[in-house]
Amino acid sequence: MPHRKLSAELEECIRLCLMCYRSCAETASGHCLEMGGRHVEPEHFRLMLSCAEVCRTAAALMLNHSPQHHLQCGVCAELCRQCAESCREVGDMDDCVAACEACAESCERMAASGGGQPRVSAPGEQHAAH
Repeated sequence: MPHRKLSAELEECIRLCLMCYRSCAETASGHCLEMGGRHVEPEHFRLMLSCAEVCRTAAALMLNHSPQHHLQCGVCAELCRQCAESCREVGDMDDCVAACEACAESCERMAASGGGQPRVSAPGEQHAAH
């Protein structure tokens, strides 16, 4: 069976998702825990952990050739935008902000394009006859 090659756009989105995953996870578990104060306020800290996980999952779905990966990319983009804003407000996390913004932009493109995959119907959903 031939190996399915990922498009350059998918490869870039995977790279940015993994970069954001690493940045959020490392910043939360290293920088934020060491800084304390606003850096570990529950809402901000949970958002960083959630952002890391949603990025990791988006990358996994793209690597698995999942036809639904564009749906995860939409969620990923939203959480990345929220995380970037939270990190900007708390301060001293410019690398995390940049990683989140780059990932959000790439995932927004992926979500808008439908991931280059045909739309998958939900169970029981009817298609209109053409």
